[in-house]
Amino acid sequence: MGAMKINTKTGLLNIARLQPSPNCDDRPADEVLSLIVIHNISLPPGEFGGPYIDALFTNRLDPEAHPYFAEIHEAQVSSHLLIRRDGEVVQYVPFHKRAWHAGQSCYDGREGCNDFSIGIELEGTDDVSYTDVQYKKLTDVVISLIKAYPGLNSKRVAGHCDIAPGRKTDPGPVFNWARLSNSLKQSV
Repeated sequence: MGAMKINTKTGLLNIARLQPSPNCDDRPADEVLSLIVIHNISLPPGEFGGPYIDALFTNRLDPEAHPYFAEIHEAQVSSHLLIRRDGEVVQYVPFHKRAWHAGQSCYDGREGCNDFSIGIELEGTDDVSYTDVQYKKLTDVVISLIKAYPGLNSKRVAGHCDIAPGRKTDPGPVFNWARLSNSLKQSV
């Protein structure tokens, strides 16, 4: 498949399966990407695999397919990327567009993190360990983002819990921040 690379004109990652989401818009004029936000998601909660994350991010989630879906099927949300348990990378929104992943949020004194951040979902939960291949793909993605966008660096990677404390808990206590940090240091 070759090396992971981002086309900064299209905002697309070459190795990702593209699943375009309508839940995005333009970033504010002259906004510089300066934050990477790590999330987790599983649909139904605690279950992995299946088409439901794609369906949620493309506004096609069937409210009858699971009781939880009746609560969330009208949510208009997205992320730039999803890294599945098996390492598959799915891209929903080009990096130069604003994905709707952070909600009400604040980082380093700045509100509205969607304006200046990249959202990366890991298929998982707060209390189930992530897979080795997810950490490897996440490391590779972060390095590719840093190379492509000069405003990003390995110190500006945060969890959803960090930008929306009290409201969000992901990627959860099982996410190994030291592992990611060490992998980034060894790869840069």
